[in-house]
Amino acid sequence: MKYCPNCGKELKEGADVCLHCGKAIKNSGIKQNGKSKILAGLLGIFFGYLGIHNFYLGYNSKGTTQLLLTVLSLGLLSFISAIWGLVEGVQILMGNITDADGNELVD
Repeated sequence: MKYCPNCGKELKEGADVCLHCGKAIKNSGIKQNGKSKILAGLLGIFFGYLGIHNFYLGYNSKGTTQLLLTVLSLGLLSFISAIWGLVEGVQILMGNITDADGNELVD
């Protein structure tokens, strides 16, 4: 529950204005829930060959593909997954990739 800092009355979820006193509510603009952009990017850069960043973001098919490419080739083709993960890691850090539900990643 959120309460108005001016009058103390309960606010409706997502309200920008208190319906009781009419005072504008300052929203921080910082999304509290969501996947971390920095964590996902670093997972992609350092562990991209295993597809861990894709599992974290909810892209299970891409993650499974990267993992199987590395494991089934006994590591011989892991450089392909590593380059793939590196590119996606940089794209994540630049803000070009969302999670599997389409939500923006949190800084």
